[in-house]
Amino acid sequence: MEFGSDTFTKSALLLAIGFPVTELLLSEAIQYLRQQGRPLSGTLQILRNLLIPSLASLIFLAYIGHLDPESWVIRFNETVLWICTLVAALSLFDILLFFDSDLGRQSPVGTTVDQVDASERWQARIPKLFRDLARVVLILVGAAIILSATWKIDLGGLVTALGIGSVVIGLALQDTLGSIAAGITLLFEQPFKKGDWLRVGDLVGKVTDINWRSVRIETIDMVQITIPHLIIGKQIISNYSQPITAHREEVFLAYAYAHPPNLVKQVLRETALSTPGILEQPGIKVGTYKYEDSGISYRVTFFVDGYQDRPAVRDEFQTRVWYANQRYRLKIPYPVREVYQVEAASTDLARVNKFSKDLQQMPVLEAIEVDSFGDLAKDAVLNTYAAGEQVYAEGDRVMGLYFIIAGKADASLLDGSGNRRIAYSLSKGDCFGEISLFNDRPSPVAIHATEDLEVILIIPEAAKELVNRRPNIARDLGLTIEARTRMVDELQQASMLEF
Repeated sequence: MEFGSDTFTKSALLLAIGFPVTELLLSEAIQYLRQQGRPLSGTLQILRNLLIPSLASLIFLAYIGHLDPESWVIRFNETVLWICTLVAALSLFDILLFFDSDLGRQSPVGTTVDQVDASERWQARIPKLFRDLARVVLILVGAAIILSATWKIDLGGLVTALGIGSVVIGLALQDTLGSIAAGITLLFEQPFKKGDWLRVGDLVGKVTDINWRSVRIETIDMVQITIPHLIIGKQIISNYSQPITAHREEVFLAYAYAHPPNLVKQVLRETALSTPGILEQPGIKVGTYKYEDSGISYRVTFFVDGYQDRPAVRDEFQTRVWYANQRYRLKIPYPVREVYQVEAASTDLARVNKFSKDLQQMPVLEAIEVDSFGDLAKDAVLNTYAAGEQVYAEGDRVMGLYFIIAGKADASLLDGSGNRRIAYSLSKGDCFGEISLFNDRPSPVAIHATEDLEVILIIPEAAKELVNRRPNIARDLGLTIEARTRMVDELQQASMLEF
């Protein structure tokens, strides 16, 4: 950079007036852009703190101090000025690639540019490798300009030396450079991105980083694996996160030939629909898979929201299948021959005796004679529910009178905003279903098991006959119905007022 002989007065006025005015204007612009959440404020800050002061220093030394333009002091200041210019250019480059193309347009009300969905910006789709390469190119071009314009260095010999050196370096680092070339090819195609779940050969994991040389994935066992681009470019890649994040899962279950296939399909479908984590759409499919030696095999196909949720959702579904099998008396056959020599009559008698003993522990039934429990238990059914399962929903017609012999449950209903609120809780010795059963209307509450739940279900006919023959039981159940109805009404009124 060469300077002519300018007057001392003009230079002094430029520094005395132009420098502080420029700094003041830049400070006001930076403050405004910060309040708007625009990234251009960072570039202007570099101009105010680095570029303008270095330019002022150079003007002072060259035009007021009258130093020789070829002196090392002037050249040093010119070098500083070029470095500051390069830093400002890199900052502007980052804004162009990482933010909106209009240098930080105003984001939606209440958000900043950083909070705008990255998928809406074309800059976010540029691979990190190309951004890094572009920065390197800018730095090399800036260094070449500084060496050539400021220090008068001939770059021809340097380029020749670099050419020879690059051949030697290329031969020594051909594997690394091959990985970089393969990585550039992958980044052009963009078959995956950070956060996707991939299968590469026998490895399955989530992409945590994509750099110059390799891809890092984290397995479901929290093990980090680094795969060079040269290797991953030769493998078949399965992306479980694209085009949709929902992942298809299959579970195979076998049931005895004695159970009607339509019943089994209905039970499995209802169980899948009630399992947290299983999506209602694209849908749940249950089909007869094949006939085997010990029973019929069924295939249940469902979707989970993410590949990483598979083990937990699968475990919860198969756990709930066991409880559903107990409720519907569905038998999962063993691949062995089973010989039964127990008479059906003795089995039924044992079941009735057990139910009779359990029912005698119920407080509401304490006034019944011991001999009468056998008639009550004759048509009773034992049902089991997993923690979190629903016994019945609001608006359902109950199947009878339920007596809890183990576990806990909550009676709840939805408020006006769609949140579920607990009306009352139930534990061992309590009964439920009485509001709907004896008022002959749909249940106003839903019952959910909060612990593994075991209940004895008395069919409606037996329950109503019991109440008709025992006025004291009718009175106790009436008080229970009145108290629980009042709790439900109060909860509904409170939720309506809040809504």
